[in-house]
Amino acid sequence: MTTTEISPLVSLQAPKDVSIDEIEAELREIWKLYGENEEGIAATRAATFSLLVYEPTPTQQMLASLGYYTGPIDGIAGPRTTAAIKSAQKAYGLEATGKSDEIFLKKLQEEYQQAKAEGKLDDATQRMEKQYSPDLEGAGIADAIAASNPCRIITLCPTTEEDKGVTAQVSAYCPIQKRTHNKLICCEYIMLRGTADALERIGGIVSELTINGLPKFLWWKASPEPEYGLFKRLSSLCDTIIVDSSTFKEPEANLLRIGELLAKGIPMTDLNWGRLAAWQELTAEAFDPPERRQALSEIDRVTIDYEKGNPSQALMFLGWIASRLKWRPVSYRKEGGDYDIRRISLLSEDCHSIEAELAGIPLADSGEVAGDLISLRLSSTNLEADCCTVLCSGTTGCMRMEAGGGAQACRIQQVTPLWDQKTETLLSQQFHRWGRDILYEESMSVTAQIIKLAD
Repeated sequence: MTTTEISPLVSLQAPKDVSIDEIEAELREIWKLYGENEEGIAATRAATFSLLVYEPTPTQQMLASLGYYTGPIDGIAGPRTTAAIKSAQKAYGLEATGKSDEIFLKKLQEEYQQAKAEGKLDDATQRMEKQYSPDLEGAGIADAIAASNPCRIITLCPTTEEDKGVTAQVSAYCPIQKRTHNKLICCEYIMLRGTADALERIGGIVSELTINGLPKFLWWKASPEPEYGLFKRLSSLCDTIIVDSSTFKEPEANLLRIGELLAKGIPMTDLNWGRLAAWQELTAEAFDPPERRQALSEIDRVTIDYEKGNPSQALMFLGWIASRLKWRPVSYRKEGGDYDIRRISLLSEDCHSIEAELAGIPLADSGEVAGDLISLRLSSTNLEADCCTVLCSGTTGCMRMEAGGGAQACRIQQVTPLWDQKTETLLSQQFHRWGRDILYEESMSVTAQIIKLAD
């Protein structure tokens, strides 16, 4: 059992290839081997929840096979994966951004196929296994999750290669701070790799690998596919399906699918929805004073600016505020242009018209999350109404919103970026709750209504 001075993690088993029917036996052997060491410290498997990860992109696998990535193939991108991508980009003469794009993926696939043809992949994989040592400083998201929430992570990695069945890999490690007296509470990894059809065929085995009697989560790192057999099978196993709409290539179509799944009673949550929490809280707080609460009915103009590229956050925020104020969507038109303008008309309960504008602002230096909100303005055509509120994430956003203020006085507040909006933190928070989120469901119901009106 090895430790590092840098981090409080103990590596029990580097990624090891095993057959499907040997997975549980191999993991039991690990716990038997590390039942207790010479110092009287025992290690035991986690018994909190199971996390299934559907990872459709083979980036991590190729990076590992080529010797750039030294962590578990968990399908969860984090600092370790980013560092591996940067190393590969430098080696290939590309800009070292740490982000995977089409140019990088094409080059990576070329290098992978060449190394495979030359028989160099096995050596690279062996180097990876020798080097693997989890640590908090360079940990992947899965490592960070395990450091705060011991768990079993089962990653399914579909491939486009010839169907030769499913291969399996297991690994295990322990966060030292998660211990009871002299017993370490450890995390298990199971990676299953094969074609989509092959993975679907072993759906029953996946079910058996989850921990009975404990919560089960599915992180679906792709577009939700209600008719896809594997999605159906995995979603039926789990208490909650987790997606991240910031990664959707077709945001509106996929948000609509989520709305339809929620309407059928399938419990889902969106990490991108969690990133709206600060905006929602400050919006609600702005109307806490009794005199302002009465002015809510005067709001008839909504302007939302977001980083151009993915309107998911903007659409969900509008769906949220419309659901709270009982506004009904009546039309949705896309004007396009440099700001990709979208205009939505809504009606209040007393049939007053509300006009909303969503604008995608092109930024030279975009953030890590596609489509993050930049600014928000709630106002009224009644200049005497005390409802004008401006929220923004930066000075530029505030200046743009203030410029359209006219004679109406506005309350202005900045939304401070929160540390807990990172993917690993949002995931960790999600593992403390499961099942239905009524507020999210009601908001997504209105969001889906808006999208259906698109001309």
